[in-house]
Amino acid sequence: MKRVRAVFVSDIHLGTRACQAEQLLDFLRAYPSERLFLIGDIVDFWAMSRSVHWAPSHNTVVQKVLRRARGGDLVVFVPGNHDEALREHVGSEFGAIRVEREWVHQAADGRRYLLVHGDEFDQVTLHHRWVAVLGDVAYNLLVRINHWLSRLRRLLHVPGYWSLAGYAKRKVKSAVGFIFDFEESVARATRQRGLDGVICGHIHWAADRDIGGVRYLNCGDWVDSCTAIVEHFDGRLEVVQWREAAVEAVSLAPPAERLEPVPEPTRPVPVARCED
Repeated sequence: MKRVRAVFVSDIHLGTRACQAEQLLDFLRAYPSERLFLIGDIVDFWAMSRSVHWAPSHNTVVQKVLRRARGGDLVVFVPGNHDEALREHVGSEFGAIRVEREWVHQAADGRRYLLVHGDEFDQVTLHHRWVAVLGDVAYNLLVRINHWLSRLRRLLHVPGYWSLAGYAKRKVKSAVGFIFDFEESVARATRQRGLDGVICGHIHWAADRDIGGVRYLNCGDWVDSCTAIVEHFDGRLEVVQWREAAVEAVSLAPPAERLEPVPEPTRPVPVARCED
C-alpha cells in the first residue's frame, strides 16, 4: 500500500464487458489518497444503449468511490462524452461526489493543472458523432479480441502483456496523427489559461510530456492499458502502469491485503495535470 496525495483516473467504462473493474479496485486499494479525480467516461452510456454488462465488480467500484467521498475524501467527477448526460448536473453533489465541468487542481508544489476529459478538443466527437460511435464499436471489438488473445497467451505461457488495440493505434498513421493533434490542442488551451499543465483522458493513450512549456498528462484507460496518474505528497506526478505496479504492490501490501501479480503491460504512455 502506498498512500498518495491524489489519484486521477479516466475512461473506466463501467457497464461494458471490456471494463477492467477488478484491476481498478486493486489499484485503488494499493494507492489510498486524500483526493480522487474521476476524469470522464466513468460509466459508458453509449455502449449501454446497445447492451449492458454490469458485473458485481462494477457495483463495488461505485460503492468504494461513494465510501471515500462520505469518509471525507475530496472526490470530483468531470463527466466525459460517454457519460455526458451527467453534465446536466454540473455543480451538484451526489453522495458527497462533486460533479464539475472542469477543475483546476493545485499540486503540493504549487503548480496548477487543468482537469478536463478532453472530448471538447476532439473534432470527430464534436462534429461527426456517428463516426465517433462507429470508432467506439470498433475499438471495443479490438479490446474483446485482445482479452481472448491474452487468455491464449497465458495458456501457452507466453510472458508479458500485449495490446491489440494499442498495436493498431501505433500502426494506423491517421490514428497516431489524431493523437498528436489532440495533445497539441489541449496543451494550447491550457497555455492560454496561464496554467502549468493539464490532466485529461478521452483518447485511451497514457502520457506525460512537455508540449511547449505545458506539462501534458493523460490518464489512459481501464479497458486496455490499466493506467492512472498519482500525485505524491511532494507534488510529483507519476503515470502508473498498473499491470507493472501490481507486482511491486504485492511486496508492499500487508499479508491480508496481498494482491495477485498481473502480467506486465505495454510500454508506458504520457499523462496530464490538474488542481483542487
